[in-house]
Amino acid sequence: MIALDNWRKSSYSSAGDGSSCVEIAHSPTHIAIRDSKTPASATLTFPAPAFTPFLAALRAHSTVTDFARFRG
Repeated sequence: MIALDNWRKSSYSSAGDGSSCVEIAHSPTHIAIRDSKTPASATLTFPAPAFTPFLAALRAHSTVTDFARFRG
């Protein structure tokens, strides 16, 4: 398991919905995302090079835009 303790919220999150968004954490080799409402639940963890293709596939097949703010 990869220890990630640098979680940050999506920049789309505002004061009114701050507990209802996605969070991201990263290490030099991996990127993880989770639901901020249930941070102790499962996370999606990707090898760093796989995260950009994941975002591209998500954008192509979904209306979800939060993940796009986490790039870079």
